[in-house]
Amino acid sequence: MIAIKERIKALYPLSEKSMDLLTAIMHKEVHQKGYLLFEAGERSKKIYFLEKGAARAFHYKNDKEVTFWFGFEGDIALSYYAYFAGKPGYETIELLEDATLYVMNWDDLQSLFLQHIEIANWGRKLAENELINTEERFISHQFFSAKERYLSLINNYSDITQRVLLGHIASYLGITQVTLSRIRAGFGKK
Repeated sequence: MIAIKERIKALYPLSEKSMDLLTAIMHKEVHQKGYLLFEAGERSKKIYFLEKGAARAFHYKNDKEVTFWFGFEGDIALSYYAYFAGKPGYETIELLEDATLYVMNWDDLQSLFLQHIEIANWGRKLAENELINTEERFISHQFFSAKERYLSLINNYSDITQRVLLGHIASYLGITQVTLSRIRAGFGKK
C-alpha cells in the first residue's frame, strides 16, 4: 500500500490519523490482465487505487475503441461521471496487466468527507487534480502535433511502450497505428 499512500499524500498532506481512517475503508483485490473494473453504462460506486499494474479507460465510437486514459502504479481509477453525477459512466476501464488494487466504496468515502474536513479537502484536491489532467489532455489534443503528443507521453511514462499495446497508444494519441510506427521510427522505436 506504499504507492497508494504516497499518491494520497501527494494530492494533499493528510495526518496519520486521517490516513488511517482513509485506508481503513479500503480492501485489497487482485485481478488478471483483461479484467474490467467498470463497463460503460454502469453506475459504479467503487474507487480503485492501483498498487501494481496498468489500466486504460476507453469508449467506443463508431465501433472503434478510443483510449483516453492510462493508469499505472499509484493512480486512481474511477468513473468520474458516475462518481460526481451519479449517472451511468460512459467509459470502460480495463486492466492491461495483472494488477493489485485497493478498493473503497463511494458511500464510505462520502461518510468520511462529512466527518473529517481534512479528508474532504483531500477529496477536493483529487477532483481539482483530475480537472487539471483533463484540461491538459484536451489542450494537448487540440494544439500539439501527434509527434509532440507522443513525446509528452513517453516523457511522462518512459516504459509505456513495454507495458501497453501500440494500438492503445495510437488510439490515445488520436492517430493510426501506422502513423505511430512512423513517429517511433523517427526516434529509434522509443
